[in-house]
Amino acid sequence: MESGPDTRGTLSDTYVAALQHDLVDVSPETTLVGVVRKPAPWFHAAVDENRPELGPPATLLESVREIEDDLKMQGLCDEGSHNATWEQIGSAKPIASCDENTEKKRCRRTILREPLECAEDPNN
Repeated sequence: MESGPDTRGTLSDTYVAALQHDLVDVSPETTLVGVVRKPAPWFHAAVDENRPELGPPATLLESVREIEDDLKMQGLCDEGSHNATWEQIGSAKPIASCDENTEKKRCRRTILREPLECAEDPNN
């Protein structure tokens, strides 16, 4: 098993495949919240609730796929093209969740952590 989800305070993040294949330890009282704008039909069975309003807009996703495809055509591997794409669009600051394994790939889900953690902290 992997070491578990990245945890800071009471907020953690992981990816759906890790949940589905028991790759992370999640306590039974944990509420699993997805942030996917257009989830696949199987997604709802993996989470307790989904917040689609926090998912990235379709135009951003289209741009990401186009850039990734171009980088793959240039010879970058899947992870390399994915991470290079995030470097290119990093200034856009998208916030959402997805099914990416952030142990290996950067993800918009990790960008969401900071605003949620600030909202959780009564001192902010």
